[in-house]
Amino acid sequence: MSTTPTKQEQDFGSNPIEVRESDHYQQEYIEGFVDKWDDLIDWDARAQSEGDFFLRVLAEHGAERVLDVATGTGFHSVRLIEAGFDVTSADGSQEMLTKAFENGRKRGHLIRTVHADWRWANKDIKDTYDAIVCLGNSFTHLFEERDRRKALAEFYALLKHDGILILDQRNYDSILDNGFSSKHTYYYCGENVSAEPDYVDEGLARFKYSFPDKSTYYLNMYPLRKDYVRRLMSEVAFQRIDTYGDFKETYQVDDPDFFIHVASKEYLADDKEEYHG
Repeated sequence: MSTTPTKQEQDFGSNPIEVRESDHYQQEYIEGFVDKWDDLIDWDARAQSEGDFFLRVLAEHGAERVLDVATGTGFHSVRLIEAGFDVTSADGSQEMLTKAFENGRKRGHLIRTVHADWRWANKDIKDTYDAIVCLGNSFTHLFEERDRRKALAEFYALLKHDGILILDQRNYDSILDNGFSSKHTYYYCGENVSAEPDYVDEGLARFKYSFPDKSTYYLNMYPLRKDYVRRLMSEVAFQRIDTYGDFKETYQVDDPDFFIHVASKEYLADDKEEYHG
């Protein structure tokens, strides 16, 4: 029988690869792991690798009010605030929101935070937005299809009539079909840290995160295939889905570390759903 997890310990029970629950992420993002998260992503290196991709996409769609639904430690929220967007920052992990608020204050910003579960986001978030960003491979924390559909429907409802959703994910197609490889160029840019699969099957991608002080942490995630995510977005009613590989419009399907989907709510009568790649 497992013990109650503390803020210092992750608890996956006696058989970690059987932990496949959408709610479990709240026990995975413990204080010690959250405190090290910024070492993993390296804010400066990540900003350089992303360039102005997200800022440009948001500007092209005329977005002003943005909801960051996977705020994490605040990296994208701060970047968007500094670029002049009106940002609301939400996350399902209170530990992450606390860290994001601290990071914002260090940079002279007061981050407006909301603790919200995506599946019932409209209960806690009352406004509507020009754009929603769900970044950092966060959508893969949802293990049940009904949870994914519910979350996407909640995002759709929070968007204005011509709003967009930007959602990213690891290239799980390549991991499942060819094994893991990563350039560690775009998302996890920290030095002397690693983020690699500890176990992978069609229903679980268990990643191990190692840090210079020899500490290790794990995240259990669902390995979402690219076309599956696109189909869900379309079935929820997004009208057009453009998919980029590592911030590029054209790519070989096995090459990117990450896919970025830009889903438009606005009905464009002359446009068909586009695939890049």
